[in-house]
Amino acid sequence: MGVAGAGERIRDAALSWPGVTSHPHRFGGLEYRIGRREIGHVHGDSLADIPLPKKVRDRIVAEGRADPHHVLPESGWVSVHLRLEADIERAITLLRLSYDTARRQRAPSPEAPA
Repeated sequence: MGVAGAGERIRDAALSWPGVTSHPHRFGGLEYRIGRREIGHVHGDSLADIPLPKKVRDRIVAEGRADPHHVLPESGWVSVHLRLEADIERAITLLRLSYDTARRQRAPSPEAPA
C-alpha cells in the first residue's frame, strides 16, 4: 500500500522539468521520458523505478536511499517503495538525478565540430 496521491505528486514534479513527457508504461503506471530516453516510471501510488548509472546506483543503494530494482536487482535501476511521505521526496530527488544525467548525456560535447 502506498501513500495516497504519491504518483500524482511525482508526476507534477517530473512534468515541471523542461522536455519531460509522460507515457503509459508497458507494465502499468506512467513512464517519464526526455526525448526517447526513459528517466523512470511510477506504478500508481506504490512504487517508483528509476535508472541510474551503475556506479551512482551502487552508491544510492549503499546509502539506503533506494533498493535494488525489484525485478532486475543487478541492473542500474533502483526501486523506491512509496510507503511514507519522505519516500515521495526521495523518489522525486532520484528521478531528478536520472533527468539531470540524461540531459548531460544529450548535450553536445564542447569538442564536437559545429
